[in-house]
Amino acid sequence: MTADEAAVVAGARPRASRIPWDRVALPLFILLMGLVFGSLNPNFYSWTNVTNVARQSSVLALLAVGQTFAIVSGGIDLSVGSLLAIVSVLGSMQLVAFGLVPGIVGGLLAATLAGAISGALIALTRIPPFIVTLGMLSLARGTAFTITGGMPVVGLPAGFERIGAGSLGPLPVPGVIAALAFLGAHWLLRCTPFGRYVYAMGGNEAAAIAAGINVRLHKFFVYCLSGLCAGVAGIVITSRTLSGQPTVGETLELYAIAAVVIGGTRLGGGDGSLVRTLLGVVVIAVLGNGLNLINVSSYIQLIVIGAIIIVAVGFDLWRREHTRAR
Repeated sequence: MTADEAAVVAGARPRASRIPWDRVALPLFILLMGLVFGSLNPNFYSWTNVTNVARQSSVLALLAVGQTFAIVSGGIDLSVGSLLAIVSVLGSMQLVAFGLVPGIVGGLLAATLAGAISGALIALTRIPPFIVTLGMLSLARGTAFTITGGMPVVGLPAGFERIGAGSLGPLPVPGVIAALAFLGAHWLLRCTPFGRYVYAMGGNEAAAIAAGINVRLHKFFVYCLSGLCAGVAGIVITSRTLSGQPTVGETLELYAIAAVVIGGTRLGGGDGSLVRTLLGVVVIAVLGNGLNLINVSSYIQLIVIGAIIIVAVGFDLWRREHTRAR
């Protein structure tokens, strides 16, 4: 007699009938949102709206990729929103002065360097990641305002707008960039030694050190990667606005953290995936788009997203405790 048959004889439900809520809850919630918003506004289902959602959420998706690595490793990166401003300003100045390719490369290098500075401080000192990246948040934003005097950088070269506003066939270019970033990051986190070390650091740093993992080096690389992702996002959003804006990216670091948390990644580190982060991004993107289509105030949207974050974290804690109890 199998275990499931024995369970039926004993009056219990077989294991196969247990619903894996940690896997189906977010997809079901996204489906429910789609049904509700589609019934309230049929334009929600239009291809134009779908591509708009992909285009608008691409920046958040790119930030969430780097944030996932930071949180899974046991840290956090509060600076990514401000790094968008640095990329937008410095990249735009390079674009105006030297042209398309040097401007893009310069913007990416600026964000990666900022991430490297944060990573070095976190790896080599006892300063917590929260404090280091909070300091970098202020430093980067202040630098962007100082360089420009608070004014936008304009006169960007022709053709640059295709990155943020162009399409590859029916697909928006920003969405394609974000999808490629997710695929590459998923492979890096799940299929490489570096990814295994990131999980090990977040799960138990002392055990990782005892196992011979160079924790300092890999922490450094985690924040370099987060900075690079912010750099790509900064190029995309600068291309969309076609100007360098020192104010760009305000509060986006909080939305990136929210996407990772809603996806079920544990804030303490050691657990999480890019697939779940992608679902978290979709929740925020669909929710924001749907509420806009039914003319809900942006202030109310903040309240709704905040409530969802609290519920998502509460559900994840309940699920983990329930799993341990079994």
